[in-house]
Amino acid sequence: MSAKQPGAILVVDDNPDILIAARLLLKQHYQVVKTTDNPFDIEDIVKDHGIEVILLDMNFNRDAISGQEGFYWLKKIISQDPSMVVLLMTAYGDIQLAVDAIKAGAADFIAKPWQNEQLLGAVAAAFAHAKDKQQLGKLTRQAQGLNQALSESSTGPAFDFLGQSAAMQQVFATIDKAAQSDANILITGESGTGKELAAHAIHRASLRAAQPMISLDMGAISESLFESELFGHKKGAFTDAKTDKIGRFELACGGSLFLDELGNLPLNHQATLLAALQNRCITPVGGTKPVEVDIRLICATNDNLQQAVNEGRFRQDLLYRINTVEIRLPPLRERSEDIPLLVNYYLMHFAQRYKRSLDITPQDMAVLCAYHWPGNVRELAHAIERAVILSDGDMLDVSSVVGPTAQAVTPEGNTGEGISASYDTFDLEVLEQRAIRAALKHYQGNVSHAAKALGLTRGAMYRRLEKYGL
Repeated sequence: MSAKQPGAILVVDDNPDILIAARLLLKQHYQVVKTTDNPFDIEDIVKDHGIEVILLDMNFNRDAISGQEGFYWLKKIISQDPSMVVLLMTAYGDIQLAVDAIKAGAADFIAKPWQNEQLLGAVAAAFAHAKDKQQLGKLTRQAQGLNQALSESSTGPAFDFLGQSAAMQQVFATIDKAAQSDANILITGESGTGKELAAHAIHRASLRAAQPMISLDMGAISESLFESELFGHKKGAFTDAKTDKIGRFELACGGSLFLDELGNLPLNHQATLLAALQNRCITPVGGTKPVEVDIRLICATNDNLQQAVNEGRFRQDLLYRINTVEIRLPPLRERSEDIPLLVNYYLMHFAQRYKRSLDITPQDMAVLCAYHWPGNVRELAHAIERAVILSDGDMLDVSSVVGPTAQAVTPEGNTGEGISASYDTFDLEVLEQRAIRAALKHYQGNVSHAAKALGLTRGAMYRRLEKYGL
């Protein structure tokens, strides 16, 4: 006897002899065969056993030959799960009834008593049809989810991932090696060092480059929506679940999943994420069928996760799972030889955007190279953009945009923004900007810790970073 095929079928008939005969025949060929003489059990059996095909009698208690009960239950089954494939059967069939059954959504119509080979052929075709419907439904939901994900974020990195210093050459070499494997990668570094750009570089260099890369900022989603965002949900799973939604794990299937700001993930959700990574399958919220996922995981954080483990804020086993390869991005102050390259790149980029033709003097380039850049490359990019917008003439006027702080720069890179700095101005915006810079510097670019020290929420902190170009 050949091995049983994967698949779950439910036979519904009020005749116990029919149920026994069907079970004895079908269990030789399929892994799961369930029977019931009560159509009111259908919904529970489908949920509990992952039924894909239903062999449904058309007559129960109302009458013996009209088939109206069969049409009622057929309509109810399809409305609850459009991917379900139903075969109708009756001992009182005629051509018109068969035509009506097909029009109502049945995949086939079987007359009782059946010929075994005929029934097996119809069931095999039904399973093939069920798989096609499931695949079509998955592709439809994936397309909807991708459209939603693309509408929520940019389609790719806005800037190139650049660097010619020895530190960045080491980063690029590690990316090239790690990208060729499916190893999980943890990218660490201060805020603004380019962790998202590094993640995109890894994906582009990987064997999954032709598949999507899906990103999720773990610090930007509420705890209540965590599982829905990552694993998706079924319609009706909670109050606002109006339709099925596919999660980021399924959207990234075949490609890469980038989880940014992972250090902000609460402990209870860390256990959920760990289980999904270990089992390589997820279950949408409100769903019963596990879904296998094939993703390459890339995580990023500006937190010190080993310190977080020591403080009980992060699970050791999850850290082991995500950092098969760890890539540390150096802060800009540790690769100041890259500053001219980056300045010229952003100057060209923003000059083209704002339709300007600008150059930079060696003196201003020296000022920028000497500056400490606590906000790293992100701060540099914002500074150049503002300078392009505000400069008059053909030369980039750096002092026009970073004047108060640039004036405080010393050749040693000391910004003079320490807590003991004297009040040379009472401009609140300047003082606020200095306080934010000092906090970022003190906490080595950790936005969460700096925001907490300043008495700000993360959202308020990010708005100020955007406002001041940090």
